[in-house]
Amino acid sequence: MSDTPNIKVTIDGQTIEVPNGTTILEAARMIGGELVPPAMCYYKPLAESGGKCRTCLVKVAAGSEKDPRPMPNLMPSCKTMVMDGMVVESSASAQVTEARNGVTEMLLINHPLDCPVCDQAGECKLQDLAFENGLQKTRYEEERREFEPTDIGPYIKLHMNRCIMCYRCVFTANQVTESREHGVLYRGDKAEIGTFIENSLENDFIGNVIDVCPVGALTDKTFRFKSRVWFTEQYDAHRDCDKCCGKVVLHKTGDEIVRVSARKNEWDEVEEWICNTCRFDKKSNSDWKIDGVRNNKRKSVQSLNIYPLSMPSKNEVLDK
Repeated sequence: MSDTPNIKVTIDGQTIEVPNGTTILEAARMIGGELVPPAMCYYKPLAESGGKCRTCLVKVAAGSEKDPRPMPNLMPSCKTMVMDGMVVESSASAQVTEARNGVTEMLLINHPLDCPVCDQAGECKLQDLAFENGLQKTRYEEERREFEPTDIGPYIKLHMNRCIMCYRCVFTANQVTESREHGVLYRGDKAEIGTFIENSLENDFIGNVIDVCPVGALTDKTFRFKSRVWFTEQYDAHRDCDKCCGKVVLHKTGDEIVRVSARKNEWDEVEEWICNTCRFDKKSNSDWKIDGVRNNKRKSVQSLNIYPLSMPSKNEVLDK
């Protein structure tokens, strides 16, 4: 255990002690609530992630107790380390809110209005961001950027028009699979995710790029157009697997398993990576042992028509 003392940071008026080396974003998550900045590219399980999308910008009103001068610009909270006595403004700052609104508008400039047909709808972080920080009507009048469809294999569907270039899938392939077959090609507004020579993404753990993608750019071909995510019944389940942990979430319609995904924490980050065999090949009920109903966040649309197991009686309701 480290002997380095914890340091204090204040975010939107709430003070917390955190270990030295903690980022502002992680400190905010320790506090929780509305002050936590959104994050479209940062992903804690992936080293070097973050610093791409600028949605997590915050205002550092005081750099530290020793040097209380404010930082001149808004800072990405996922890359800025906490200093002892630092004072940060997140959702309480009008300047931060205006900046996030601008970043959201920029992300939506080239994003197609595919929500009615996108398999990511209902669990899309860009939808959440647009709801919180987006405009009711776009001001953009130019032609949107478009890419030709690219086939990257039998398991994963690439919709490059929806990509926000967060780099999560590239980091996942680098750090989770044995070899990376795709990456970012070209530069600027021409940049795109691809394999250059159109290789098929078939590494044993490559299916995890579906779970880390914050939008609908990478989706599960085996689940394509089968159901809306909020219409599926979700269960925690496990199986004995010699490749991965075998702990997954089953998405079912009736008795049919339509999708298998990794379990995620409250920040929608994968807890343990799963292999392609568990994700794509094991779709029979006999393959899995059910652990229980998935406990989704109540604010999520995935909680539609899912209620607590013990409902209050009529008399209890009337007494209140």
